[in-house]
Amino acid sequence: MTRLDEKVARFNLLGREMRLQLLLSHARKFPDLPEELWEARDAGLGRVQECQTPLFLWVGLDREGSVKIHADAPREAPTVRGFMAFLMDALQGAVPEEVAEVPEDLLDRMGLAELLGIMRTQGLNAVIRRVKHDVAKVG
Repeated sequence: MTRLDEKVARFNLLGREMRLQLLLSHARKFPDLPEELWEARDAGLGRVQECQTPLFLWVGLDREGSVKIHADAPREAPTVRGFMAFLMDALQGAVPEEVAEVPEDLLDRMGLAELLGIMRTQGLNAVIRRVKHDVAKVG
């Protein structure tokens, strides 16, 4: 079982309100964007266009071939920050093959799609596709 599978299973143990609270607790763990990416973000690079929230995303591999994800989203968007923190924690250090297996319906499997609404769900599903695409491109 991958770290992602374990984290999804944890969401599934919870009721509707507690799933949302767990997502928001992840938002508090959202890591700061490394300083070397500030200029790119400020220039509009890395923007996830499908997301209504101004979300910036960089995905790559480190020297060992492990996945590295950096993102930036405003503090006023706790659900987006929570999902990104969840995804970064689950996939940081993974191998490209693990990322390729991330299900497209991850939000449904976490029981979050019904809580977040269609627009936010579409934007976050675009994030999943982008991470998978970018890892496949560099891997």
